[in-house]
Amino acid sequence: MSLPSLRRIGLTGSIGAGKSTVAALLRARGLTVLDADEQARLVTQDPEVLALLETRFPGVVADGTLDRAALAARVFGDPAALADLNAITHPRVRTRMAALETQAAAHGAPAVVQDIPLLFEGSLDAQMDAVIVVDAPLPLRVQRVMTRSSLTETEVLARDARQLPAEQKRQRATVIIDNSGDHAHLEAQVDRALRQLGLDN
Repeated sequence: MSLPSLRRIGLTGSIGAGKSTVAALLRARGLTVLDADEQARLVTQDPEVLALLETRFPGVVADGTLDRAALAARVFGDPAALADLNAITHPRVRTRMAALETQAAAHGAPAVVQDIPLLFEGSLDAQMDAVIVVDAPLPLRVQRVMTRSSLTETEVLARDARQLPAEQKRQRATVIIDNSGDHAHLEAQVDRALRQLGLDN
């Protein structure tokens, strides 16, 4: 249930769609954006969490720091391992997100955007008043990810295949932001989305 007078807007999109860029544009327009990935990174700096991760996934913590690449390699393609990781981190991330949402409401924010990569996969869309899906054609998304990372095309496609298909995300969206053009096109799409959601004031 949303906090009184506070609208909860979900923001999601497939890998390489440009969700982070849209989040930055929303912040620039004065909206409060809560980044689930950022909160997850903070959670995994907690010594208690690091100890739990090292117990379940020996070798992923060195000198008090999580080796994210090693952890990702351990859970990728292993549903049981991923479920164990999520059981450790997700409740703590949700607690942090809820606290930030409460702070935003206390400061009079009319809405909070929750930037959550696996929004639909985690069935979190049911907790949102509206959902923005950022989308772009698959070849463009693959190229973007390959440009910004060391992943191969095969690896990007494998990661994309483990998410809810883009078409299903579009079908479940309240508003779709098309990020297949240049930056000016994207800004126009963001402004259109805010008008549709009544958040352009």
